[in-house]
Amino acid sequence: MVLKRLLPNTLFGRALLMIVTPLVLVELIATYVFFENHWETVSRRLALGVAGDISMVIHLLPQYITPLQRNNYLSAVRENHNLSIEVLLETKLADIPNSKSIKDRHHERVLGKALRERISKPFLVNTRNHTNQIEVLVEMDNSVLRILTSRKRITSTTTVVFILWLVGSSLIVLSVSIIFLRNQMRPIRRLAEMADAYGKSRQTDPIKPSGASEVRQATSAFIAMRERIHRQLEQRTEMLAGVSHDLRTPLTRMKLQIALLRDNSLDKNLQLDELEKDVTAMERMVETYLNFARGDAGEVATNTNVANLLQQVVTDTKKNGISYIDLTVPDILPAIIKPNAFRRCIQNLLDNALRVSSRIAIIAQLSADSVEVTIDDDGPGIPLKERETVFKAFHRLDTARSPDQESYGLGLTIARDIVRGHGGEITLTDSPLGGLRVHIRLPR
Repeated sequence: MVLKRLLPNTLFGRALLMIVTPLVLVELIATYVFFENHWETVSRRLALGVAGDISMVIHLLPQYITPLQRNNYLSAVRENHNLSIEVLLETKLADIPNSKSIKDRHHERVLGKALRERISKPFLVNTRNHTNQIEVLVEMDNSVLRILTSRKRITSTTTVVFILWLVGSSLIVLSVSIIFLRNQMRPIRRLAEMADAYGKSRQTDPIKPSGASEVRQATSAFIAMRERIHRQLEQRTEMLAGVSHDLRTPLTRMKLQIALLRDNSLDKNLQLDELEKDVTAMERMVETYLNFARGDAGEVATNTNVANLLQQVVTDTKKNGISYIDLTVPDILPAIIKPNAFRRCIQNLLDNALRVSSRIAIIAQLSADSVEVTIDDDGPGIPLKERETVFKAFHRLDTARSPDQESYGLGLTIARDIVRGHGGEITLTDSPLGGLRVHIRLPR
């Protein structure tokens, strides 16, 4: 579980991790092998060369007795062996300040080991007081030899070259991998964006399958599936439109015949009035079913100020003499929606609340990634066990929230279809006003 939480969430990050991890492991192994074998071997050989030169000086220096001979010899050693030697007469090693060797540094360790193999006299290696040089103090009989040599003599230049090549080649490989992975991820990202836009009923530009063969296959399958769904929806809408047209024709004739049959007979006219009401109810029923079947097909989602839309719905509702609706919205509430479809959704929910309540409160606000709208009423509410069932088509709660027989049980169904068509969700909970709260969440 811990390893799973540490893994990147994106496919690009995981694919890049699959490339970087072996690359880093190979570099670590190569570096370890290099430093443990090559670098140590080369450094030891270089240190043995320096130690050999110092050993030669220690063995030959006592042969030059006079100061002139000694100075000439030391000058020759300086020119030919790159060793700067100073003889500290009448001095012991312990008398020299700051003469403690630092044994945990690479240079002191390697050179000290080589000197122990070449000379048998007491010595100290010190690099603390010198930036580019190494100081070697060797105790003689009545003096101390102070020897300075360049760090370069025991430093292998292949180390820097090796690291530069290692890091440089890794950066090149990593850059090529990132470019390649981004190109491979682009078709997948486009497919995901197209699927998300289609789920929110938003128009997208047509895309051409690209990328790896598997991605091409998935893109082609999605495009074919989308076209099949469009054809099925169009066929359903056309069929229901035809049914509606066929039903409207006889209903219109029936209304005309009712008008022609009216006379001065009161009983007969009352019977005709009842028959006319049934015909009118059938017309409304057919229109409701047709609107439900059509849904929001054909409308294009646009960037809309939801605050203005809600204000228009409430204003239009108050024109009918209803004044107990409270609206709380900010000035700007942007979202990409189908305005007419969403207005129809809000109107359906508002009509349901108006049938059973005497107070309604609508609140809309903007969150991090969505627009949220709540509609509260003080009506009888809906039982908890019925809050999912009421979204089913033609389901009615006549004794609770739908005493009006003109309701055909499609208001909440249409509302949820519209909200889900935008990629959002609609839920029912208890209202602080005592009735029902309808909560709508729309992605921005």
